[in-house]
Amino acid sequence: MPSRPGPSAADPQRRRWLAGAARAAAGAGLLGLVDPLVRAGAWAAGSDAPETPEVRIGFIPLTDCASVVMASVLGIDKKYGVRIVPSKEASWAAVRDKLLNGELELAHVLYGLVYGLQMGVGGPRKDMAALMSLNQNGQSITLSRQLLQAGARDGESLAGLMAKDKRDYGFAHTFPTGTHAMWLYYWLAAYGIDPLRDVRAITVPPPQMVANMRVGNMDGFCVGEPWGARAILDKIGFTACTTQQIWPDHPEKVLGATAEFVQRNPNTARAVTAAIIEAGQWIDASPENRRKTAETIAARAYVNTDAAGIIDRMQGRYDDGAGRQWDDEHPMRFYGGGEASFPYLSDGMWFLTQQKRWGLLKDHPDYLAVARQVNRIDVYRQAAQAAGATLPATEMRKSTLIDGTVWDGGNPAAYADGFKIKAA
Repeated sequence: MPSRPGPSAADPQRRRWLAGAARAAAGAGLLGLVDPLVRAGAWAAGSDAPETPEVRIGFIPLTDCASVVMASVLGIDKKYGVRIVPSKEASWAAVRDKLLNGELELAHVLYGLVYGLQMGVGGPRKDMAALMSLNQNGQSITLSRQLLQAGARDGESLAGLMAKDKRDYGFAHTFPTGTHAMWLYYWLAAYGIDPLRDVRAITVPPPQMVANMRVGNMDGFCVGEPWGARAILDKIGFTACTTQQIWPDHPEKVLGATAEFVQRNPNTARAVTAAIIEAGQWIDASPENRRKTAETIAARAYVNTDAAGIIDRMQGRYDDGAGRQWDDEHPMRFYGGGEASFPYLSDGMWFLTQQKRWGLLKDHPDYLAVARQVNRIDVYRQAAQAAGATLPATEMRKSTLIDGTVWDGGNPAAYADGFKIKAA
């Protein structure tokens, strides 16, 4: 939708939101960086104006909440006539419940959680919307120092250790239908370990992972950063695998809402999506912006950890805690030239295939129809136009995963059924 002409800079309302953006940016030490963004922004008014001028967006303390936080801190949200209020939540179950009961309008949320609700697993059945992908990459699987000392350095050596030592092994993820459960299960299965029969899987909120490993509640976990890096800094674990090693440039969190909210508030949905797209553009634009972002989200109100535990992996610099360092070819991306933020249909379909693979779904759904309903590419395209974002050429993409299987969305039922290790 074309932008409407707005009032001049002398208009009192415009002066107020410019001042508010400046105050927010100054508080984060970002005034010189955000002022050109604010001055160049669009004005949402008239029929384009958001129906809900203030929205609460739930988030979990993870590095990949960054674009939601920065859209607010930088004042980018005000360019689109909306105020984003980030709301820190304790667990993904809390995010789910608050989205469903209306305490939150939108959320930084697990891709698979949104699809689980759409299908009636992992929570009550509810029509949902994924407005955009918030990031790609940047999660990891951590194993305990005890496993390292016993000879488990990666998936292959872990499988060898488990074949010899038949004790009970426990691994944690963050939500049964979520991304971390799917990454963990996929990785274990790629090395012949059945995640449903060979290990004990538990659910732990992201900020509690390190504390639970410290007291011996699990042998490993899959979670978003900075908690993998935190386990290394605290000398209780090491990175056995990054999730981008499982699937280079994989989808991760989405901007989620109920379909009902989007239907009632289409302008708000578009405005918030545009603001967060632009925040992702800003984060990805330079190493300095990433450093500023890490320092901002490290605050107690957000991730509540040392910035040193965020910045390296946010910049793509990895130390696995077991003697290996590298610059990752697939670091966490928030915009990625428009590819990281686009809600590809094939990405949503992939989570359905894994939910079917592991028995969360008993029957094959109409994979493409569900993805077209949930992934609101129509809203994204409008928001991308407002934010000046690049659109990919297609709504599907092709990827090769760690076990050599190729996913392109072409035959999802055969793909889901084709794995050797899966639910009975």
